[in-house]
Amino acid sequence: MQETKKAQALGANIARLRQKQGLTQAELAALLYVSNKTVSKWERGAGYPEITQLPALARLLGTTVDHLMMSERHGIAIAGNMLTDCVKQIDFYPERGMLSNIRSTSLAVGGCVPNTGIDLARIDRQLQISALGRLGNDDGGKYVLGELIRNGIDTGGVVISHTAPTSFSDVMSVISTGERTFFHHRGANAEFSPADIDLSQLHCKMLHIGYILLLDRFDEPHPEHGTVMAAFLKEVQEMGIETSVDLVSDSSGNFAEKVIPALKYIDNAFMNEIEGGGVSGLPSRDAQGKLILPNIRKTMEIILSHGVGKRVILHCPEAGFCLNRNGEYSVVPSIQLPPHYVKGAVGAGDAFCAGCLYALYHGEDDRSMLEFASGAACCNLAAEDSVSGMKDKNYILDFIRTYERITL
Repeated sequence: MQETKKAQALGANIARLRQKQGLTQAELAALLYVSNKTVSKWERGAGYPEITQLPALARLLGTTVDHLMMSERHGIAIAGNMLTDCVKQIDFYPERGMLSNIRSTSLAVGGCVPNTGIDLARIDRQLQISALGRLGNDDGGKYVLGELIRNGIDTGGVVISHTAPTSFSDVMSVISTGERTFFHHRGANAEFSPADIDLSQLHCKMLHIGYILLLDRFDEPHPEHGTVMAAFLKEVQEMGIETSVDLVSDSSGNFAEKVIPALKYIDNAFMNEIEGGGVSGLPSRDAQGKLILPNIRKTMEIILSHGVGKRVILHCPEAGFCLNRNGEYSVVPSIQLPPHYVKGAVGAGDAFCAGCLYALYHGEDDRSMLEFASGAACCNLAAEDSVSGMKDKNYILDFIRTYERITL
């Protein structure tokens, strides 16, 4: 049985890569000096190529022998935004033309790739995590790359731009209130495109990308699939890789235009209540700021109806919600934290997402996934930056058993 599965996986790889190279079975057979029936047999999983044929076969298919023979996918690839956050603690936010003192500064990584990737690596050091994105050839890029490497993340898929700086945000944080204002430079993230990702070298079990609305090249229109992101995710899915996407809260009103085309090629769609409402057009909160729970479920039903393959996962400060393709709806309220526990909320959404991805990778059910993700988010809340608060899986499991949950 195991040998059959290996033969089938190899055959699927040969068929996919052959089609990507634009070759017919007959053309590949001619180049290898074998019969059409031989290639057909390989692709059906009914037999293996001879060992002596593998180097030529891999070369013609644009890959390596190792990658061609890899029969089982492992790990999670995190793609998308990579940046530095420079947090400046200020006395107050000044009126135009006025001055406010900066009391302290600190540098931290930011964006989907460093935040979610490092969180996953800290949850489980044995999990294979790879990073896909663009950094500038500058100190900011060296800093982000160094943090990824320090956390054991494979950075072979990180491209260095020589035409744009590393993306960054200047975060102005008022000391007395914690209120934050962000000034963002899109930098190298605006150059990141599917051309930067060699799919033939991608052997992960899951690929997570974020954020739609902040990846200019991925957000561009596509004549057949609506957006470049949609076309990219379709190709990833066809390789047998499970896809997931995270959004970013944006006031441009482009949610429907940029998000909906990609939904049919997403297995697991992550968003917060604001982003979900941007897709569905339904308000998530009433005039007093209270969640409209019926609208939350309706929003998730609308998103699922656009073709999401497995589940929609929505998170907000009060709870995590999941609606899967079987119609099963799960709600897990947030943990009741002790006074003064929260030190910051930067990256809390990414931490929740990391917790979900880890649970999904290990086949947990939806409710267990939401419970674990809420614990991961709480770890994040205990630190001012986006990643240093994250703990390992055993700590998180103990944490969610220790504290009660709020009542919705």
